[in-house]
This record gives sequence, structure tokens and C-alpha cells, in this order.
Amino acid sequence: MAIYLLGGHQTDFARAWSREGLDLTDMMGEAIAGALSACKLDHDDIDAIHVGNAFGELYRGQGHLAAMVAQVTPEFYGKPAMRHEAACASSSIAVLTATAEIEAGRYDCVMIVGVEEEKNLPGDQASKIQNAASWQGREGIDCQFMWPAVFGRVAQEYGERYGLDRRHLNRIAEINLGNAKRNPNAQTRKWEFGPDAFTDDDTANPVIEPGTRRQDCGQITDGATAIVLVSDRFMATYAQRRGVDAAAFPQILGWGHANAGIRFLDKIERSRGETYVFPHVRKAITDALGRAGLPGPQGLDGIETHDCFTSTEYMAIDHFGLTEPGQSWKAVESGMIELGGRCPVNASGGLIGVGHPVGATGARMLLDAGRQVTGTAGDYQVDGARTYGTLNIGGSLGTVVSFVVGRPA
Repeated sequence: MAIYLLGGHQTDFARAWSREGLDLTDMMGEAIAGALSACKLDHDDIDAIHVGNAFGELYRGQGHLAAMVAQVTPEFYGKPAMRHEAACASSSIAVLTATAEIEAGRYDCVMIVGVEEEKNLPGDQASKIQNAASWQGREGIDCQFMWPAVFGRVAQEYGERYGLDRRHLNRIAEINLGNAKRNPNAQTRKWEFGPDAFTDDDTANPVIEPGTRRQDCGQITDGATAIVLVSDRFMATYAQRRGVDAAAFPQILGWGHANAGIRFLDKIERSRGETYVFPHVRKAITDALGRAGLPGPQGLDGIETHDCFTSTEYMAIDHFGLTEPGQSWKAVESGMIELGGRCPVNASGGLIGVGHPVGATGARMLLDAGRQVTGTAGDYQVDGARTYGTLNIGGSLGTVVSFVVGRPA
């Protein structure tokens, strides 16, 4: 059964909604209305809704977001809705559930809404809230900021196993923030950087935790993204009704999903002697490629990957198979991952450039992948893209989801 990505809507990730007297419920409402408009759907067309959100209770004291759907969109009264939490992979898990429902024949048209509000609190407090995705009190990492410390350890692990030149991490940050300037919804699109911002200058790019500097970090962000997935049966009727060609719409061609334990250091220890630093990440990616009928990454025209930190993208490059394990630097130096390269990575700007509203990120990646393969990504379009990969992770790679999106030949 084919599952089509009909379209969707992303809010402007540069907005701080609390400064406008608004909150995550307003984001949800805008994303839902925008997705319906973009897809030319009526409320009655939607059979079910899935919400991806990680920290609503902690940032805003607001839970039960499945019921919030009908609150912000009264036309959805009586429709089934669920809320999913998997840290930064929350909306990807929502997508997996939606695809399973479509494949089971329960529903033909399902909306996924990813949402997170993070800028209603000071940055240091917001950062601590996200520690809930780690094993509280048991990580065994002495630090002030958990996630910069964890992903600084990823960089250090690469350094110990294969060698790592920080110039390549700095370049990843520079590429993604440069790409974000082309994206009208990117949080950092108007940010300016000095000449030493992408160096190891301790003033221009200070150390946050060992292995992690300021520009290595993704951004605390408000935002929501809603997308609509439909069955081939719905698409046939929709195409006839709207006078469009179903072949012009992207499909979810493949998926992969793997989980590991929550504690970061345990994952590092388990992979001693393994080919990849995170074998379960590699498996999720190869499962997605295999289900899409692709022999490897050479079938991908681009990738939207989790880059909560530059080390995460560095890891993703070799785990996708763009290089041999430990040799991600080759893809950076060759220009392969840049716009115009053989396989651009995070043409949108990624989490570092676009921003990372945790519960919305997985859905946002899929929306961008869909835009790429339909030639509608605007100024950050990858020329000729037809097949795209995504990788979304939760916590310290505890939950991993990968998709392949494309238009079959």
C-alpha cells in the first residue's frame, strides 16, 4: 500500500509566541489550519489526528494535548486523537502510528501535529527541562548542561576511535547556518556571525561543555508543524476531485525505527568493537533504505538529519553510509553535503539553523523532504531531488526513526 504525504504547514520558527501573549495551543491551531489550507482539505476529510510533543507539561504545565486538538479546532470534535512522547523523536513516532493505521485500513487521511513551546522560559531553565529525556540522576556525567555534555562525548568518542578534527564540526555549523538564510521559516535566517564564529576561538565560539562549543548547538525554539498522510485509496479520489496527478505527490517509501537504553554511556560501552558507534542507528537507517528498495545512500538525493549538535550530524553522515565509518570528514571536505554537492545534508538549515522545537522536528523534516522531492523547497531546493532520507533521534539516541520520502519513477 502506498502512503502519500499530501502536504503540510510549518510555523515561523523565529517567533517567540509567549512574547505575543500566545502559547503552544495557538501554534497547534495555526499549524492545523495551515496544513488544511495547503492540502486543500476540509475538516471532515481528516479521519484522525496524532500529536507529537515532548515537554508540554514541563514548559507550560499543559498535558492532554490529544484533547487540545478539538479545543483549538472545534471542527475536530468527536475525531480520534492521540498524543505521543519520545523526546526529540515525538512526532516521528506519531507518524509511525499514523502510517500503521493507514496500512491497517482503519483510516485513509491522518494529520500529524508536532508542537513544542520552549522560549517561554529563560534559556538555562529551558535547557534543564530537556534533561527529562536523560536518565535522571543516573547518567554519570558531571556537567552543567546535559545535552551539550552528552554530544560533546560523541565528538570525543569519534576522536578516540578514529581521530577528529574540530574544523569539520565548525564547517558543519557554518554550512547549516548558511543554508538557513535561504529558509523563510528558519529561526536563524537573520542572524549575523563574526569572522571567528566558526573557529575554536574561545571568545567568538566559547566552550559550553567539553567537546561542544556555542555554534555546535541547535537552538531552543518555539514551533509547530502539521502534515497530512493519506492512503492510495484516498489519493485516487482526491486526485480526481482536485484534477491533480497523484504521481506528483511524495510517498513514504520506507521507514526504520530502533530504540536503545536511555543512559548514554551504556550505549557507548555496548558498541565497543562494533563497526559503528551506534549500531542501532545504522540499523534504523538501513531498514528505511531497504524498505524503500534502495541498495544504499547512493539512491538518496539529499538528507534531512538530526543535528541537535554538529557531532550528531557528523555521526549521521557515516551511519547513512555516505562515507566509511569514522570518515565523515571526507563528506565535509569534499563539499558532498553542501547545496550543489552529491548529497546535500540539511539544505533547510537543520536543527542548528532552522531551530529545534523538540516535538515538531520529526514532522518538520518530513515536510521539508516532501518539498524537496516535489521541487517546492524554494531557495533551498536541491536540484533534481526525487528521493530523500530523514533521521530523527530522541534523547541520547534512545529513540531513532528514519524515513525515505520520494516520488517513484
